Amino acid sequence: MLILTLNTYFVLINCHNKVYLNVLKAQFEKIPISYDSSFYAFLYENNSFSAPWHFHPEYELTYILKGEGIRYVGNSVQEFKAGDFVLLGANLSHCWKDVDTCNEGVKSIVFQWNDSVLGENWYNKDEFKNIKKLLNNSLQGIKFNNFETSTVSNNLITLLNKPPLEKLLSFIQLLENLSLKNDFELLTYEGFLPNLNRKANDRMDAIYNYVHKNYDTKITLKNVSSIVSMSEEAFCRFFKKSLNKTFFLFVNEYRINRACKLLIDTNKQVKQIAYKCGYESLPFFYRQFQKFIKCSPLEYRSKHIASKTLKK
Repeated sequence: MLILTLNTYFVLINCHNKVYLNVLKAQFEKIPISYDSSFYAFLYENNSFSAPWHFHPEYELTYILKGEGIRYVGNSVQEFKAGDFVLLGANLSHCWKDVDTCNEGVKSIVFQWNDSVLGENWYNKDEFKNIKKLLNNSLQGIKFNNFETSTVSNNLITLLNKPPLEKLLSFIQLLENLSLKNDFELLTYEGFLPNLNRKANDRMDAIYNYVHKNYDTKITLKNVSSIVSMSEEAFCRFFKKSLNKTFFLFVNEYRINRACKLLIDTNKQVKQIAYKCGYESLPFFYRQFQKFIKCSPLEYRSKHIASKTLKK
């Protein structure tokens, strides 16, 4: 059993309690860690995940209680859902975009802490060598797999009742447990370097929002480059430099993630799903699906239906 406890300051907030330096399109997020607590922790509950593409120097551990959509971490684009458990390293840009069908609101528990949580250079001591490796890996983003969802969520929600010292010791044990876990995936691609330029992050936030709203229609370089006031050539160079991938590779990655969700959650035909996700050519959709998912759409649907049946 995984025991999740932290030495935290825990509050219920909505998005307006977050402190951002840029009012409209924040990139740098200021984490209000108090002097009398080792952590900042909060239960986020709102109609949607409203934080823009942003970064901060603190580590962040996020557990999704409710909601689904697309998670951006560095140059990674992946579907997220309830039960997802993600650790992000310092200054790793990220945001969560819930889907339009998520009309029951979203809910997550987030923990944030800095390098001095146990004093200066604590993770360089021999006792914490496994944790140090975990935190180094978190610079690429880590998604932990195969947790007992009900156990994790219950432990996180009830952590407030524990005494401060017990919370701190349990937190260190949690990091140790995570550091020994073999079932995880690194989120960003090899060679990705964080871009901490605020103007660049503003542009990326605008691009993500555009794709999020228009993925089911025809997207052109002319249209998307105009929203960030760049020429098409400059836009292509900028995007490739920022994410180490081309813009249309990113668009196809996003669309295929949305297609995967529709294959699992609906009985729509593959052709309907392809058109719903912005593909005008069915053969091209099949090629892109095979490229990203390594199987056909029907194989993917069958595998996940079988998985759901086994869990029941």
